[in-house]
Amino acid sequence: MVERVPATDSPDTSRESEARLLVDALACERGGRLLFEDLSFSLNEGDALIVEGPNGSGKSSLLRIIAGLLAPTSGQVSWRGLDTRKEPQPWRREMVFLGHLNAVKSTLTVRENLAFLQCDDLPGVRESLNLEGLDPLPAAMLSAGQMRRLALARVAARPGGCWILDEPAANLDADSTARLDGLIAGHRARGGIVVLAAHALDDAQTVSLGTPG
Repeated sequence: MVERVPATDSPDTSRESEARLLVDALACERGGRLLFEDLSFSLNEGDALIVEGPNGSGKSSLLRIIAGLLAPTSGQVSWRGLDTRKEPQPWRREMVFLGHLNAVKSTLTVRENLAFLQCDDLPGVRESLNLEGLDPLPAAMLSAGQMRRLALARVAARPGGCWILDEPAANLDADSTARLDGLIAGHRARGGIVVLAAHALDDAQTVSLGTPG
């Protein structure tokens, strides 16, 4: 279990010294309400972290802060020893974020979207996400589940770095969820890191955010 670490506590320096992703004493305030504070954890190659908590507790805000899309009230996120806000480029090259929105271009076909996402020629991407036979269809004609699978192709195209996924199984059926789990397992086996919300995984750490006040 990964817990909030009070700022006065001594960190586990042996783990932090080898951490690829280090979150140190993060705090987030939105609309005058403190969502979380003194939140610290570290992740190494192959690790996964599940963010838990009720609606409004700050799960999405935490993921967006880690991704660099939202500034924390205080604290720091480091990747390979570099502050991701002060030196963002190495982090951006190795990180991919998938939020609630799929970021798929509805006016393009599936194949055109895959080309735009630079994963049209990625071996096995269509088979792994059950996108076979959908190439000529405009994305606007896809079901919600098909649209989510297409969005996940962008994630699959970024192996070996850090995947940050907010409710990645939204709109997926059981078969597609199993395919997603297979992608995550393969990513971790290659040394990749995963931080995600609202999805169960075996052999994953967890951080629990409190009830919103």
